[in-house]
Amino acid sequence: MDAVKTGRFIAEARKQKGLTQARLAEELGISDKTVSKWESGRGLPEVSLMLPLCERLGISVNDLLSGERVSQAEYKNKAEENMIDLIKENEENKKKFTLSMITGSVTIVAVVALTLLAAYLEVPAVVRVLFIALAAVCAFFGIYEAAMLEREAGAFECPSCGELFVPSMKDYTKGYHTFTKRRLTCPKCGNTGMCRHRITR
Repeated sequence: MDAVKTGRFIAEARKQKGLTQARLAEELGISDKTVSKWESGRGLPEVSLMLPLCERLGISVNDLLSGERVSQAEYKNKAEENMIDLIKENEENKKKFTLSMITGSVTIVAVVALTLLAAYLEVPAVVRVLFIALAAVCAFFGIYEAAMLEREAGAFECPSCGELFVPSMKDYTKGYHTFTKRRLTCPKCGNTGMCRHRITR
C-alpha cells in the first residue's frame, strides 16, 4: 500500500463529503492528529477503523487500500493486488522481527566473549581496556540495531482502545517491556499501558 497515495485519497474523499479533519475524527472516535497523520502519508488507518472510515466517506475498503476509486471491472484485480501487498508487508515484518532476534543474540554472545577475554586472557592493561571498550561499543550498536528492527516490525496495540501504532524511538527505548509487550502511551486515547507487539495486521 502506498501511504501517501492513500492519504491523498482520504483527504479528497473527506472534502467531497464536506467534512473537516476534526469532524471526521470526532465521528470515528479518534483524534484529529490521527486523521492528519493518515492524510499526510505518515500512517495508515488500522484494520478496526477501515470499515467505519469507508462507510463515512462513501468508499469501499478496496478503494481505500488502492488509494483511488476502483471501477467494477478492476475490482477483483485490485482486491487481489491489495491482498498480496498485505501478505508481503506481513512477511517483511516477520523478517525484521527475526533479524532483530538474531542481532540481539549475536550481540549478547559478542559482548560476553569480549568481556571474558578481558577478564581471563593474560594481556597488557591497554589491550584489556580495548576489549572492554569494544564490548561496550558492540553492546550499544547491537542493541540499538535490534531495537530499531523490532520497533519497525509491525505495530503495537493499545490495550485500552485497540489502536495500532508505531512508537517513536525515544518512547520505545524508554518503555518497560516483557518479551511480547512494552509500556507505551497510545497516541489515540492517551492511555499508558502494556501494549502488545503485533507482527502482522
